[in-house]
Amino acid sequence: MKIAIAHDYLVQMGGAERVVEVFHQMYPSAPIYTTMFSNNRLLDELRDADIRASWMQKMPGGKSHFKEMLPLYPFAIKDFDFREFDIVLSSSSAFMKSIQVPKNTFHLCYCHTPMRFAWDYDTYMERQTKSSVMKRLLKIYIDQLKQWDQKTSANVNQFIANSSVVKSRIRNYYHRDSDVIFPPINTTRFHSSTNIDNYYLIVSRLVSYKRIDLAVEAFNRNGLPLHIVGEGPDLMRLKAMAKGNVRFLGRLDDGSVTKMMAECRALIFPGEEDFGITPLEANAAGRPVVAYQAGGALDTIVPHVNGVFFKRQEVEDLLLAIQEVENHAWDVSRIIQHAQKFDEKTFMEKLKIYMAKAYQQFREGN
Repeated sequence: MKIAIAHDYLVQMGGAERVVEVFHQMYPSAPIYTTMFSNNRLLDELRDADIRASWMQKMPGGKSHFKEMLPLYPFAIKDFDFREFDIVLSSSSAFMKSIQVPKNTFHLCYCHTPMRFAWDYDTYMERQTKSSVMKRLLKIYIDQLKQWDQKTSANVNQFIANSSVVKSRIRNYYHRDSDVIFPPINTTRFHSSTNIDNYYLIVSRLVSYKRIDLAVEAFNRNGLPLHIVGEGPDLMRLKAMAKGNVRFLGRLDDGSVTKMMAECRALIFPGEEDFGITPLEANAAGRPVVAYQAGGALDTIVPHVNGVFFKRQEVEDLLLAIQEVENHAWDVSRIIQHAQKFDEKTFMEKLKIYMAKAYQQFREGN
């Protein structure tokens, strides 16, 4: 079978891009179709891939301002030609699930979420520093985009959801059924340490909906060290509100992040995520997680086994959860064993079996 991989864009490094990396390991000869990519931001494992970008790749400044290009993506994905492929495996949290494939080509979509900036617009824009006029104009466009997104969900033959909450969103927004296969974690990359430091850790893109500001406020109050790894448009706002015990380390290489995860007191995960690979990476290093009790964390955090929850996105709730981490005796081996349930090999085996059965049903239906 000839297989193609499709992904929204490869201009940032996050959990979705890690999934594409594993797709590439599974099918190294499969080309990767995307709207645009940045050589400086590609994961090392994708540098040898056959990446085929749309005309957006040649737009000046497009890779730095890819979010401002919002109206162009539906047009960019129209030009992809998948006639030579038996299967297209798309990885999508935005536009790529809407690609058009020939009738005899099977489109399997691994959905990280239906586009959050459309379906949860108010929450997504709540802390964005855009004018009220711009927000109103965007809202008009977003209403049209939601109609397009719902209509083009019919272009997918079968959905896989990356978490229980995403399965629910696919049902609510697209009126489609899906099966859950949790994203892969490269547990072999991580190791535990006996040298536990006194800092807490955040590893995240710095965007407003991830609620890093909540963590900054909490650590401003308790005075404990907080190290924040990552970059993004919310950086200056967060720096302005942070006290001296909160350090911003920027983007770091994988080796540095691995070491920091192994030596931190715990990972702080304050936002509502579709799944959340980072908490399980910290678990793979033997460290517990303080997570907001919503979204994908509900599938991965077992209280007092590999972390603790806080129920409301309020400073007081987060402070209580941090205190709970301090007072609990954590079993490092048990935390690591929990993370290994989500290992890459498990993911690959599940996806290959699922894709083979789904493709067979598709062929029989055609």
